Amino acid sequence: MDADHGLDLEAIFRVIDEAPVFVVRFSLIEQRLLVDARPGADGQPFIEIVPPVNGAAERYRYLQKVRPEVPLPEQITVFFWPRALQVMRDLGVCGRIEARVAREGGDAAVERARRVFREAERLERADVVAAIRGGEGYETVWERPRA
Repeated sequence: MDADHGLDLEAIFRVIDEAPVFVVRFSLIEQRLLVDARPGADGQPFIEIVPPVNGAAERYRYLQKVRPEVPLPEQITVFFWPRALQVMRDLGVCGRIEARVAREGGDAAVERARRVFREAERLERADVVAAIRGGEGYETVWERPRA
C-alpha cells in the first residue's frame, strides 16, 4: 500500500503483469484505458483510450468489434485510478504498463502506449480547464465581476 496516495500498488502491478485484459477507470476523465495484452493478427497488443460502457457485456461487445480476430477473454479486470496521470507516471504504473506491452509487442507497442498516455493527459488537461472555466458539465463557483 502506498501510504501517501492510498493505493495498493502491489495489487495494481499484479493486474498489469498478469491480467490478459484490463481496464483503468480514471477519476478525472470519463474515458478508460483498455489494455488487451494478447497479440492480435498484427502480433501487437491493444492499448487505447476508450469510452465508458454501461456494463461488462457492452465492454465484451466492444472488444469483439475492435479485435474480431482475438477470442473474447474469460474476464476483464478493472481497477480505479483515483489520482492524476502524472501520479500514475511518478509511481511507475505507466512504466509497468509499457513494460507489459513491450513483452508482448516490442518497441512498436511501447510507442503506442506512450501515445495513448499523452492522449489521456490531453483529455485530463482539457477537463481541468473546463472545470476552471465552467465548461460543459461544470458550473463556476466564483466569477470575476464584469466591467
